[in-house]
Amino acid sequence: MATRIGGFRRKTRHKLTKPLREKGKLSLSKYFKEVKIGDKVCLKAEPSIQKGMYMPRFHGKIGVVKAKKGRCYEVQIKDINKEKLVIVHPVHFHKV
Repeated sequence: MATRIGGFRRKTRHKLTKPLREKGKLSLSKYFKEVKIGDKVCLKAEPSIQKGMYMPRFHGKIGVVKAKKGRCYEVQIKDINKEKLVIVHPVHFHKV
């Protein structure tokens, strides 16, 4: 059996790019934002920060914050028919 070629960000050329006007340093308020357990959030990756990024197939999904884990949060999303728990840094989502 052949090994899989490619890594985590494979085939995400347009999904993980910022518009030209949004490039540059990230504000600290986005980096340190707090959310409450039970809040609905939309997953939108911040390509300039790789830590705490989720799998790109979940880009644009809406989920519920279940718990805090270190600096990150556990977000429960529905992927087709399964409920999945994704660990995401608060830079990579925004409230709905």
